[in-house]
Amino acid sequence: MSDLLRVENLQVGLASGGKRLLHDISFSLPRHACLGIVGESGSGKSLTCRALMGLLGGQFTQSGQAWLNGTDLLRQTPDAMRRLRGKTIGIILQHPMSAFDPLQTLGGQMVETFRVHLALDKRAARELALEMMRLVRLRDAARLFDKYPSQISGGMLQRVMIAIALALEPQLLIADEPTTALDSVTQYDIMQEFRAIRERLGTTLIFISHDFGVVNHIADRVLVMHQGRAVEQGGVQQVLRQPQHRHTRYLVASRQALQRRYQTLVNMSQNDREVQCQEIISERVG
Repeated sequence: MSDLLRVENLQVGLASGGKRLLHDISFSLPRHACLGIVGESGSGKSLTCRALMGLLGGQFTQSGQAWLNGTDLLRQTPDAMRRLRGKTIGIILQHPMSAFDPLQTLGGQMVETFRVHLALDKRAARELALEMMRLVRLRDAARLFDKYPSQISGGMLQRVMIAIALALEPQLLIADEPTTALDSVTQYDIMQEFRAIRERLGTTLIFISHDFGVVNHIADRVLVMHQGRAVEQGGVQQVLRQPQHRHTRYLVASRQALQRRYQTLVNMSQNDREVQCQEIISERVG
């Protein structure tokens, strides 16, 4: 399977002072595959993807190469990157509300996006919007079409963002912690949506998360980041079962400890569960 994306020695630093933020990040992503990028807050995972999308701004410097289907993303002008974003590189953000105009209906924003990027007339853009809303299992699409972003839940808004991104048929879709701001039930639903999308459309995906469990649910390969470095990468199951780097072992062990503690709480009586929860709270406060 040929690589759609190949990143070589990506480095990012601050233009003022020269502090290095990313150190020689290298990885490849085959077509139709999913790479999970895992790390704690501040590890550099989102910064890596912002560099690939040309969203760093003048306060940063960057070097290296990032080849997407023969185009080096790090050598493009801002105008060229604006043309690539959306149609060639899709993005789904952690906080969907920030991606929408609060004063315009969801349907209006979808139609406008499709008319600009896909050169559709208004009627065809509306039909595509409704079709894509149904694809991501949004019930009563015609009613939601006329709603404003503030009138629907975060999970539904995330689905609308997924629908828009998929309609543009990007070569690469980047999802930057798309479930972090959602409750557990909605998180699970959105993860199921991503799995279904991969199976149905074969979308090439980079999925960013701080949670190994989430990445294990969807990705083929994983890249572990720590303090701006790629410390380990490989197949998800291989890395989970035999982590080599000490930080990867720490992340895996933390996840397993959390699962064990959760299972212990599930198996307790209601009274014992309340006592245990209070002890956990006391530990954190103390």
